[in-house]
Amino acid sequence: MLVLASASPRRRDLLAQIGITPDAITPADLDETPLEREQPKAYAERLAREKAAAIAPAHAGAVVLAADTVVACGRRILPKAEDEATARDCLALLSGRRHTVTSGISLVRADGAQLTKSVTTTVGFKVLSPGEINAYIASGEWHGKAGGYAIQGLAAMYVRFIQGSYSNVVGLPLFEVGGWLNAHLKARTS
Repeated sequence: MLVLASASPRRRDLLAQIGITPDAITPADLDETPLEREQPKAYAERLAREKAAAIAPAHAGAVVLAADTVVACGRRILPKAEDEATARDCLALLSGRRHTVTSGISLVRADGAQLTKSVTTTVGFKVLSPGEINAYIASGEWHGKAGGYAIQGLAAMYVRFIQGSYSNVVGLPLFEVGGWLNAHLKARTS
């Protein structure tokens, strides 16, 4: 049995892309505030680990997958944009710069052992005009997105380059997750 510890529709879609459908979806409800001086990679890994660990006890014998995706400019962790002002601030900061997107992924195996790692992708944005920022804000795509944008939508036209995993920027690094799930769900796929 596979339990996805995330309510993200993007993560479900990404898993479906590689032929995996979770048996259950049980999002973890945790305080996602970064710790003082916490670096983006450590933050993403900690949240993924804590989410998987919080859900696993209710699903003994299942494989539990959790993830958390963090957008950062240097060491600065950008928030999930829940309002227009935050989205504007994020887009203004990312304009004309490169940033990183790190997904922490954690898997609690059926035997209770836990694996955690992270994947980082570098993304470069073009310089955004005020009109482009206004148009993106009007689209509403930014809502609830780390860093205030969704690469799989309209923001794709702002991306000058990407170095690393595209699926990681969407929200789940499929190469790494697919490898883990193929190894730990063998009985299910054999």
